[in-house]
Amino acid sequence: MTQDLSFRPKPGSIPTHPGVYRFRDAQRRVIYVGKAKNLRSRLSSYFQDIGGLHPRTATMVTTAASVDWTVVATEVEALQLEYSWIKEFDPRFNVKYRDDKSYPWLAVTVGDEFPTVHVGRGAKRKGTRYFGPYSHAWAIRETVDQLLRVFPMRSCSNGVFKRATQVDRPCLLGYIDKCSAPCVGRVSAAEHRAIVEDFCDFVAGNTSAFVKRLQKQMYAASEALDFEKAARLRDDLGALNKALEKQAIVFGDGTDADVLALAEDPLEVAVQVFYVRGGRVKGQRGWVADRVEDSDTPALVGDFLLQLYAGEDNQAIPREILVPALPDDSAVLSQLLSEARGSKVAIKVPKRGDKRTLQETVAANAKQSLALHKTKRASDLTTRNIALDEIREALELPTTPLRIECYDVSNLQGTEVVASMVVFEDGLARKSEYRRFVIRGVEGQNDVASMHEVITRRFKRMLDERGDLADPMLIDPETGRPRKFAYAPSLVVVDGGPPQVAAASAAMAELGVVDIPVCGLAKRLEEVWLPHLEDPVIMARSSEGLYLLQRVRDEAHRFAITHHRNRRSKTMVESLLDDVPGLGEVRRKTLLKYFGSLKKLRMASADDIAQVPGIGLTTAQAILDAVAASSGKTVSLNTATGEIEES
Repeated sequence: MTQDLSFRPKPGSIPTHPGVYRFRDAQRRVIYVGKAKNLRSRLSSYFQDIGGLHPRTATMVTTAASVDWTVVATEVEALQLEYSWIKEFDPRFNVKYRDDKSYPWLAVTVGDEFPTVHVGRGAKRKGTRYFGPYSHAWAIRETVDQLLRVFPMRSCSNGVFKRATQVDRPCLLGYIDKCSAPCVGRVSAAEHRAIVEDFCDFVAGNTSAFVKRLQKQMYAASEALDFEKAARLRDDLGALNKALEKQAIVFGDGTDADVLALAEDPLEVAVQVFYVRGGRVKGQRGWVADRVEDSDTPALVGDFLLQLYAGEDNQAIPREILVPALPDDSAVLSQLLSEARGSKVAIKVPKRGDKRTLQETVAANAKQSLALHKTKRASDLTTRNIALDEIREALELPTTPLRIECYDVSNLQGTEVVASMVVFEDGLARKSEYRRFVIRGVEGQNDVASMHEVITRRFKRMLDERGDLADPMLIDPETGRPRKFAYAPSLVVVDGGPPQVAAASAAMAELGVVDIPVCGLAKRLEEVWLPHLEDPVIMARSSEGLYLLQRVRDEAHRFAITHHRNRRSKTMVESLLDDVPGLGEVRRKTLLKYFGSLKKLRMASADDIAQVPGIGLTTAQAILDAVAASSGKTVSLNTATGEIEES
């Protein structure tokens, strides 16, 4: 059914040129800004059947009351105008990369007669050269303190400088040789600017030439028997080296680049940036932002690049930007940033080498940042209560689901089928009650049948532990420990859609367990499915209830994949050693338990292997030969599917 949108413009009235469009609500507030190569084609896509739009896009269109557009000459101009309007109107349905922190910059006021250096935050000013941003203000202050010994430039405020000039006496830094004291005329403006330029070159990454120059001066002073000057230069070199130790070398060719990475989930995205100048990591920046529209990784990268660099001065834009995925309009973005910088800016996806390694490091930081953000969010008691209440209302549960159990199945083309059970109580994970299952009664790749088996086994165990008692004892009188399987969950969640939900519901019904609600969470659209309902329950994307269900589902998925990977690894090691003479099943298992993984076994020597009980040097050498014969094979984990692949 097509929604009646009275503000829909006539198709013939929309131009086919590049441009930028704005959707407005009934109060004339801009709620979305977008750009297009062809305005007619792009805008027409919003006015199709509402059922065919993504839920967030449909919400935006139905919220809007009008749309207008501006035609521009090129796609680059469209990007510039889109950026300007997003900054001006702050539309609620655009992706917003809002940093929750203020990162410190190292600023040098090169526009002043006597430039000064300071660590600051906030908006940039004209006539000031900036370095960074850095993760911690204290770290850059320590570095500046070391560098002022070698580059004694101003670091005082204008008030202190003016008072020192009036009384013709320098401040403390002038007496301890951490300032050249231009306030009292020890150096001229030209001499002080030369010191400032050396400082900026060093901080910008041109370090090797300056270090070599100091070394030559030190050796020359030593040969001239000027040992006092040589000792001072030696101490200066020590201060420079100490400052350089704080900045890891990542690229040997002195590359200037910004390395970006994202960690995403359906509701939020974590952004991490490493600033590399002169081959060294000069700063780091990261934050977590809400996702307010349905965008894939290339689109998110494009939006991020536009919002981060558009409007920046040419010093803030590097020659190279390394990203996890190229945006669709990467050529246009590159042209826009090149014009802003005044020289070519390349946007690339690193494929191998040091750049790829650093990209993976930045991605790991983004992933940890997102996980930490989720942990902090989950630890809030009020938020957890809101989430549980939202789940109860959305699923129409009789009580608040204080204990939630979630199940997931993992397999590799029908082999090594395993399942996981994770438990959340009061919105927090109870890892002591997690359980793993090895699926034995299902042949082939049949997730539905596997789900039926694991639910049957779990609740049969619950019934067995409870026995015939109407009010069962949940503490075992013999051991004094809780009968963990005797606890009934308030809600059962399965990873999947209607087939998995139907299998779980049928398994519980066959056992006579009819008072425990069941639901499934499908990954594609994050829809919540209930048994015997044709349509899913749609929870708001920003709701704490959906966020909690996603955490439970993702934890079950992670736990299942970890179990599956461990079993596959053990199976591969055992199969690798099948043909080793004198190595039976018991010794294979002993060997596997001793080393723990194929990687550690490959690193071991014959003497190391011979330390395993029951294995001599001859057998150890045969094991090494078998491992060496398999070294040409590559075993890797597909992070998208959780499957182990061998090639």
